[in-house]
Amino acid sequence: MIKITADSTCDLSPEILESMNITLIPLHILVGSDDFRDGIDISPADVFRYVDKEGKLCKTAAVNVYEYEKLFGEFSEQYDAVIHICISSEFSSCYKNALIAAENFKNVYVIDSRNLSSGQGHIVYDAALMARSSADPEEICRQLELLIPKVDASFVIDRLDYLHKGGRCSDLAAIGSRIFMLKPCIEVVNGKMEVGKKYRGGFKICLQRYVKDRLENAQDIDYSRVFITHPMCSPHVVEEVKETIRRYADFQEIIETRAGCTVSGHCGPNTLGILFKRLSPKKQ
Repeated sequence: MIKITADSTCDLSPEILESMNITLIPLHILVGSDDFRDGIDISPADVFRYVDKEGKLCKTAAVNVYEYEKLFGEFSEQYDAVIHICISSEFSSCYKNALIAAENFKNVYVIDSRNLSSGQGHIVYDAALMARSSADPEEICRQLELLIPKVDASFVIDRLDYLHKGGRCSDLAAIGSRIFMLKPCIEVVNGKMEVGKKYRGGFKICLQRYVKDRLENAQDIDYSRVFITHPMCSPHVVEEVKETIRRYADFQEIIETRAGCTVSGHCGPNTLGILFKRLSPKKQ
């Protein structure tokens, strides 16, 4: 049997984690001198309260080597192999730390997802599906490496103040975005976040245009599943996004998941992305 583990940044729902026997290890969320574990001691709602009401800055910190060793030690004895999927090495030192920890185990494999949120979640989900089929761990890892460049991950951000407070956005960009009602699309490209198209107008209208741009007339989409991932968007907004997806693409599954504290802390409450796979690697 093969055990799948992942960093908490994959943003899969508790129901998926339980049904697929996936175990997460939490990143650290730092608020002043306090250290919280993502999804365990702190939630996105807590992050928004700290930032918006208390004026505090929330930062993330990687899982350390000792924590990975403890995780791998627990499952390497229970399973034939452990495959761990990390947040992109461009975003965090989690992958580097997991590799160091895995050196102490002969049956632990570490994968750099080159993604975050449910973009990483697609890799984790497919790894769990393959693990169910009793595939060889080396073959699973090989298939995952082929899958990684096919993941299409992006988000539309309503407010740039969270990115600004975290030092990832200039004063001018934040002010301009507010004045001109610009909603940037943040895309994951080569394991890094880049600013794509900027939408203008209300958040709901921008989301409809964004979904259309991602899906309309696309020739190489894998229609097996799409994740709609957000921290705290209203049910009405999410339902409109689902209807827009159905208008342009016939996915077998449309799965809503909640973004964890890492995405929430960087992007703010009104952030939403559709994340899916392509049949061939994305053109960069």
